[in-house]
Amino acid sequence: MIHTRTLLGLRFADMDAAAAASWLAARPPDAAFGYVVTPNADHLARLAGDPALAGIYEAALLRLLDSRVIAIAARLMGLEPPCAAPGSDLTEALLTVHLQPGERITIIGLRPRWLVPLMARFGLTPPAHFDPPMGFAVDPAAFRRAVDFACEHPARFTFLAVGSPQQERLAAAIAATGRARGVGLCIGASLDFLAGAERRAPVWMRHIGAEWLFRLGHDPARLARRYLLDSPRVLPLLPRERWRLWQQGADFPP
Repeated sequence: MIHTRTLLGLRFADMDAAAAASWLAARPPDAAFGYVVTPNADHLARLAGDPALAGIYEAALLRLLDSRVIAIAARLMGLEPPCAAPGSDLTEALLTVHLQPGERITIIGLRPRWLVPLMARFGLTPPAHFDPPMGFAVDPAAFRRAVDFACEHPARFTFLAVGSPQQERLAAAIAATGRARGVGLCIGASLDFLAGAERRAPVWMRHIGAEWLFRLGHDPARLARRYLLDSPRVLPLLPRERWRLWQQGADFPP
C-alpha cells in the first residue's frame, strides 16, 4: 500500500523517484492504463483555479511532487509535504534500471532529432514515436491522433512529453478509451534533459531546490514568466493550508 500525504488539496505518494520507479515497474504490464502526474509549483498554481484539471490530477494512478522548492517551503510553514520525486529522476530510473532487454517504449513528444541520442545513451530499442504538431491540444483531430497512437502502440511505459497541461489531458483521454494498457508518464521536458537537448542543473543545485534558477539563467526569454510570475502564485497557498489545518485541530499555532 502506498503511503500518501495531502498538500494543497492533492494526495501525493510519499516516495522518492527510485521507489516510485520500482513500484511502477512491478505493475503488471497488461494492467489497464493508468497515468502518473508530477506537479511542480507552476502546475499547483494552475490547479488552484481549474477544478476540471484538478480532477484529472486526482484521477491519476500516482501523483509525485516534482518541486523541491515547494517541499522546502511547506516544511518551513510547519506542514508535512511528501517526498520530492522529480519527473526527470523518475524517467531516468525507469530507463536505466527497469527496462527489460529489447523492451520497446512509446514516446509522444520529443523532437525526432533527439531520438538517436536518447537511444544511444540508454541502449534503447527504437521506440514507437509520435511528435504531435504545435497546438494539437486544441485541434480535435490532432488530439485524437495522439490518443489513437498511444492505444495502437501499447507499451509498459508510455512517455508523454508534450508539456503541461496538454500531457495530463492527453493521459486522461487515453485512459478514458479503455483500450490502452501500461503506464503513461506525464514527464514534461525530462526526455529533453536525458537526450541532451537541454542542460539540466548540477546535482548540488537540484538538491537545494535551485534547479529552477539554473533553467531560468539558460533560457530567460522562455522561462521568466513561468518562474518569476506564474510559479510564485502557489506560495501564498501554503500559509492558507497551514491555517486550514490549524482550524481542523493540527498541533501548531496559527
